[in-house]
Amino acid sequence: MRGLWAGLRGLVIVICALIGSAVWAAVASAQPSPSRPITLVVPFAAGGPTDTLARILSERIAAELHTTVVVENVAGASGSIAGARVARATPDGTMITIGHWGTHVLNGAIFKLPYDVLADFEPVATIAMGTQLIVGRKTLGANNLKELITWLKANPGKATAGTAGAGTGAHVAGVFFKEKTGTDFQFVPYRGAGPAMIDLVAGQIDIMFDQASNSLPQYKNGAIKAFAVASPTRLASAPDIPTVDEAGLPGLYISYWHGIWAPKTTPKDIVAKLNAAIVTVLADPSVKQRFGELGQEIPPPDQQTPAALASFQKAETEKWWPIVKAADIKPE
Repeated sequence: MRGLWAGLRGLVIVICALIGSAVWAAVASAQPSPSRPITLVVPFAAGGPTDTLARILSERIAAELHTTVVVENVAGASGSIAGARVARATPDGTMITIGHWGTHVLNGAIFKLPYDVLADFEPVATIAMGTQLIVGRKTLGANNLKELITWLKANPGKATAGTAGAGTGAHVAGVFFKEKTGTDFQFVPYRGAGPAMIDLVAGQIDIMFDQASNSLPQYKNGAIKAFAVASPTRLASAPDIPTVDEAGLPGLYISYWHGIWAPKTTPKDIVAKLNAAIVTVLADPSVKQRFGELGQEIPPPDQQTPAALASFQKAETEKWWPIVKAADIKPE
């Protein structure tokens, strides 16, 4: 009998241990990952379009993951300083970066980078599809795109175009604009689109080829002029601005999309949890409204997956690298 009781007692202990393990596993699986604070690296100065998107997302992502998301601005070298920092980071989900067409496509064709824009990051999610505006200082003696081109041709080499740095999307767009129109002007690189916009509003530079998210607030406030949208369709948030086709410069289309990346080899389950949080945030009507006000369109859910971002980034690289290299665009 004593042996029977001993056996039963052992069985009960085993069963309790198994139940405890199952409960612990269930609790653990319910915990968000990463659960430690996350650093969201922005590759440009505070106040610019990429920084604005990051700050809209960060608080809501933090709530979804029950953690803290700290936005860190690491400006310089057209975003490549931030890129190197994140590429070297521990791949545990505690450091991610927001980037775009310039940082994760163009930089690879223009700069000699200490990392590979495709191979050294784990795509997490595509978050926004934007476009560029051709804008100018309020006092500029042109009121539409044709008048702007005429003014530039009348002042060869004298006009100034602000960029977020040499080799950025604004720089590339300006080079294409020059070739398309036969105009000539000087590029003035800044440590981000935010500082460049400050000088445009102040009249210190003449024009910008700028992300709509950065320019629209200033345009709507009457602080700058907008000559055209670099897209085949008008912006819903600014329907009075004509497209480049309508303004007389057909085909100058530039999609300034944004995404989120983690360091290479970040575990797939962590990438999946980050993606799920971001997808939930992007579905929030208030986020959609805020993005729309900035001229940013949130892609449909099937384009928000890590695989979709990887495929899209690869396709953009194959499209733009030959164009950039043929134009011999180099850092200034």
